Amino acid sequence: MERNNLYPIFLKAKNLHVLIIGGGFVAEEKLTFLLKSSPDANVTMVSPMFREGTKALAKKGNVKLIKEKYHKRYLKGKHIVVATTEFPEVNEKVYKHCRKRSILVNVADNPPFCDFYMGGIVTKGNVKVAISTNGKSPTTAKRLRQFFEDVIPENVDDLVKNLNEFRKTIKGDFEEKVETLNEFTKGLIEKKES
Repeated sequence: MERNNLYPIFLKAKNLHVLIIGGGFVAEEKLTFLLKSSPDANVTMVSPMFREGTKALAKKGNVKLIKEKYHKRYLKGKHIVVATTEFPEVNEKVYKHCRKRSILVNVADNPPFCDFYMGGIVTKGNVKVAISTNGKSPTTAKRLRQFFEDVIPENVDDLVKNLNEFRKTIKGDFEEKVETLNEFTKGLIEKKES
């Protein structure tokens, strides 16, 4: 049976430099979801043209638009690259340039040319849930995101903040603190008997 071997991490996008190559619908979609999740992300976009929606988004965030064709010089100082052009040969070139420089890269809609995938994300205050289908079905990730948006209560952030304060008052070593918090929170996931 096939399984998802991806390692999930949550990146502080404010501390990284992200490059999106392309200016069409897919590039705008990637920028939209990136800024929705990390409004303080540092983003550069390179493309001969940009959609009006992309220009509007760029004004709201820390987004620099460069109206030119891709060149490998734009990779300098970048940590993450997303290639979204409609030209497979350009996207493949971006992938190869990134691999040579140890830069994480995602070529949209082309899993073999991806070091990472951008999955569905649910955010409720300090709580963030990320969903991956191993690059196989963005539609399934979207449906799961909608499901979790409905089932995670709006006040979950209050619970997180209260538990954080409670955690500060617990005495003992690390193991004792973990045991106390586990006992205190186990009611959150216990299934109700019918």
